[in-house]
This record gives sequence, C-alpha cells and structure tokens, in this order.
Amino acid sequence: MKILSCVLVYRRLLLIVVSLLGLLPLPLIIRTKEAECAYVLFVVAIFWVTEALPLSVTALLPALMFPMFGILPSTHVASTYFKDFHLLLIGVICLATSTEKWNLHKRIALRMVMMVGVNPAWLTLGFMSTTAFLSMWLSNTSTAAMVMPIVEAVSQQIISAEAEVEANQMTYINEAANVGLDIDETSMGQETKEKKEKTKPVPGYSSNTGDISTKMEIQKYVFVVHNTYTHRGESVQQSYTFGKDNNKYKCMRLMLTRYRTNCGSPILDPITGKKYRSKKDHMLCKLMCLCIAYSSTIGGLTTITGTSTNLIFNEHFNTRYPDCQCLNFGSWFLFSFPVAVLILLFSWIWLQWLFLGFNFKEMFKCGKSKTAREKACAAVIMQEYQKLGPMRYQETMTLVLFIIMALLWFSRDPGFVPGWSELFRQYSGFVTDSTVALIIGLLFFLIPAKTLTKTTSTGEIVTFDYSPLITWKEFQSFMPWDIAILVGGGFALADGCEVSGLSTWIGNKLSPLGSLPLWLIILISSVIVTSLTEVASNPATVTILLPILSPLAEAIHVNPLQILLPSTLCTSFAFLLPVANPPNAIVFSYGHLKVIDMVKAGLGVNILGVAVVMLGMFTWISSMFDLQTYPSWAPTISNVTLP
Repeated sequence: MKILSCVLVYRRLLLIVVSLLGLLPLPLIIRTKEAECAYVLFVVAIFWVTEALPLSVTALLPALMFPMFGILPSTHVASTYFKDFHLLLIGVICLATSTEKWNLHKRIALRMVMMVGVNPAWLTLGFMSTTAFLSMWLSNTSTAAMVMPIVEAVSQQIISAEAEVEANQMTYINEAANVGLDIDETSMGQETKEKKEKTKPVPGYSSNTGDISTKMEIQKYVFVVHNTYTHRGESVQQSYTFGKDNNKYKCMRLMLTRYRTNCGSPILDPITGKKYRSKKDHMLCKLMCLCIAYSSTIGGLTTITGTSTNLIFNEHFNTRYPDCQCLNFGSWFLFSFPVAVLILLFSWIWLQWLFLGFNFKEMFKCGKSKTAREKACAAVIMQEYQKLGPMRYQETMTLVLFIIMALLWFSRDPGFVPGWSELFRQYSGFVTDSTVALIIGLLFFLIPAKTLTKTTSTGEIVTFDYSPLITWKEFQSFMPWDIAILVGGGFALADGCEVSGLSTWIGNKLSPLGSLPLWLIILISSVIVTSLTEVASNPATVTILLPILSPLAEAIHVNPLQILLPSTLCTSFAFLLPVANPPNAIVFSYGHLKVIDMVKAGLGVNILGVAVVMLGMFTWISSMFDLQTYPSWAPTISNVTLP
C-alpha cells in the first residue's frame, strides 16, 4: 500500500519519465528527421492530454527539443511564439477588460433578457441568446462566470415566489382544518388585550425550534396572526388570516413565507427537508445551469476572436496557406453565424424537452396574465438592472469603441463589395484583423475615463491627471498569457512538422482514406475531435490535430477547408463532462447538477452540433468557399515513398 501511495503522489513525475524514455527508441532506431519530429509531437501530445505539466509549460518543449534534434534553429523556433494572432488577442483583451471593468457586459445581458420576456421557456432562450452574444466578444469562461450569478438569483426567486403563491392558496373550509384556532367574537376583545392564543403546533415543527415571536392585528371583522420562528437556518413566517363565520372567527388562509438566510447554497425546504420544493424546481435549476454553460461555448463559434481554437486555426491556416485570402472576420461570421444559431435553437429545444417538457400552448399563449413565477422573475431582473443606474460615460465610450471595432472588422474585406483595405492596395495583405484590434486597443489606454484629484496643503482640491478607460495593470490581469504561449507552441510544432517532412509523410500514409466517401471522412474526423476534446483542453486538441488533418486533406486532394473547418468547430463541443471546459466547471460548482445530468444533456448537444456542422459543410459553407474544387492555393502532394 505504501508503494501504491507513492505512485499516486508522484504519478505526474512518473508519467513524464516513462513518456520520455518509452518513446526514445523512435528517434534512436529510425534516425530520420521525421521520426525525431514525431517523438517531439508524441511527447507534447501526451503531456497536453494528461496535463502532466501545465499546458503552457509543455508548449515550451518544442523550443527546447527542436534545436537539440537539429530540426529548427532556436531563433526560428522563438519567432513562432509571437505572431499576428497574439496582436489580435491583445486588442480583443483590451476590449474585454474595459467591458468588464465598467459593467457594460452586465447591462447588455440584463437588457436583452428584459426584451425577451419572463416566461420560463422564453427566459431560458433569452439567457442563452444573451450569453452567446457576450461570448462572441468575451472569453467563454468570463461570460459564464458573469451570467451565472444572475441566473442563480432568478432561479431562487422563481422558486420562493411559487412557494408563497402556493401557500396563499391554502384555504381551510371547515372547522377541522383550522389548526385548532376557533375564537369566539364575544371573547375576542378580552383575549386580544391579554395577547392569548389557542393554537395547535404545525406538523413537523416543535416549540423549541428557535426564536418565536407572535403578534395579532385586528381590523374590524378580520384579523391576522403572525407567527415567526427560526428553523434550520431559515426565518419562517406563518400568517393566519381569520374571518367571521357564525359569530366565530375561523382560519381562512395560512401563508408561509420563507426567508433565505444562507446564500451560499440552495435553500432547504422546511416542510420536506429537501434542497428543492419539488422535482420541477430542481429541473429548472439544472436547465438554467446547462443553458449558460452550453450557450457560452456555442457563442464563441461565431467570430474568429470568440474562442482560442478559432484563433489557432486562423493562424495555422494563414501560415500554411498564405496565398488564400478567403478567411477573415467577415467571411468567418457569415458561415459560422447560421451554424451557431441552429445549434443554439436545437440545444434550447433539447434541454427544454429533457428537463421541463416542451409545451407549445404554454409558450405561445397570448393575452393571459403573467404567473407568479414570471412576475418574480421580471422583478429580479428589473431590480438587478436598476442597480446599475443610468448608463455612464465610460460604458458609452466602451460601447462606441466596440461598435467601431466590429464595423472595421466586417468592412475590411467583406468579399461581395470592396472594403477599406483597398486603400492600401499597394501593400496587399499587410493590413489584417489584428491591425484593427491594435488601433482600437490602443485607444482604450488613451481615452480619459475620469480625472484624478488631490488635496493641497491649503485644503484646495486640484486636478493633476486623468485615468484612461483601462490601465496596463488591469490589462495584464485579463490577458491569458498561458493561452498565448500554448498557441505559440502549436505554431512551433506545425513548423517543425513541415520542415522535417513529417507532414508529407503523414499525408502519404493517410492517402488511402481517399477511397472513402467525403462525407464519411468529415464525419469521422469530427467525431474523433469531439471525443478527444472531452478529455483534453480545446486549444491542445486543435493544436495537435491541425498539423495532421492539413496533410490528410492535401493527400486525398480535397479542399483543406472542407476538413479543417468542421474539425475546428467540433473542437469546441466539450459538453459532456464538468472538466471538459471552464464554463462546464463553473455551472457545476453551483451544486444543482450531477455528472450524469451533464452527460445526458451534453450527448444530445454533441450529436446536434455535429449534425448541424455536417449540414452546413454541404450547403451554404460549400457554396461560400467553393469547396467542391481543389484550390490553387493548396499544394499538390505526389505519392513518394519515405522511410
């Protein structure tokens, strides 16, 4: 047992040693550049999948091992760790920093939900749409972390409102149900003065459960007895409403009002002792959590900057195929937006049906008054929105810069009309999306947000400086340097595979797959990527597979986009497990979900996602990029025998 305990303690170190030594015969025996590069690729892939080392630390291994094997000089490898991608990332993070600093993202989220309405089904769709929109511009993790507290507050308010409404509807119509309270009209005045009650304890509660305070209010022929006590960390108020009946006052209504005192976890119902009042309440909490997790991932598909996997693909593609000018911010949005919308809608229907059922009659009711659930939900959202106050100058400036950045991205080279990049025609290809991101990013450091004042020795308050929309320290706290290094390691691997000839060797070995139908090749690659990304990080998955899938497409003489695009999109479909991506872990931490809930729901969303991607690849995406023909910008690989 002691040996086993030591193995468990040092399992990561053992895995590193075993991987390095176990794969060492590959370069020592074969002694080719392809084998040496394959050794580096296998070691890095194992460390990324198992996370034996931090992802960004593993990404530095190519900078160490390629020069030692004589594949690439150190200066060449170092230059791959900072490319156009990193400049684009810096500009986007400047926008995200200002958006979150001044709470513009919260205002957008609440406003969009208010526009959708508070019917449970529509509210869910509203939260999903809002989260997906924010995820287009912010990281998936920060979007889920921002929206989940709002969703949790709304869910708990819905549950407590329904409990109050149900209690209000408890009417006792005969004397036997009066909880032992019969008060004669002739003696009511005397008993009121003496503050006496004839009461029977409520089932499940004893007189020593906590502090009890009772008061009686008398108004003409109706009076109310309030009984407040503490039970299991909650303050519970009972309201007995009495009305006159045959010269006796009888209990006409019993209302229980529960006040949540512990906001750290879901409340326990004092009647049942369970975490939720009913199964429906539990299902609602599950539904809301999964909607936020999945929509924050789906929204990132829509833009090149929406998720790190899109950025990695964009840089890899532009580096490997520099003559292709078909992919930019606008063209990516045009083909991916329908994909994201369809996946979002189908996921909404699937989750709604799985947890609450899909009642079309209830969803599309017209002219009916709002239920207590809907009123409570609307009240919470309105209260959160009012807390933000009127829109401030800093939020306005951030919104203006955000709109300008989006417009410049879309209009740079839209494809169907000349874009503003034509102004630099003599420098074709010099201006990219990162140029726009840097211009707007620098403005966040220049535009004043507020003035800085100080008090002089004479007591006079003077202005001595101003503070910009964001500071460098704030930017550093938001900048994902680990992702930047990870992506750089991927570029180094891709360059090493190209220079060593490993890419060509892999392409030749995979060329027999050309005999399979194209749709089957795309489906197989999409399913493999979707499965791998559940156990490995999304950036690591796409970084490992892109250098393999590119030569595969070239070897079978298929437009590389036809295999790379669906594989890249499917890399984001990490919906099955809490550890698959950060948004899943965030919503799982709220305690409403079990792993099996996420597996059941995520499996359906995975299938829907792959199906929508396959549909898009053979319809609108195929026509947009002319995927049926092998492009001139892609190299032609001849079958040569390599060791």
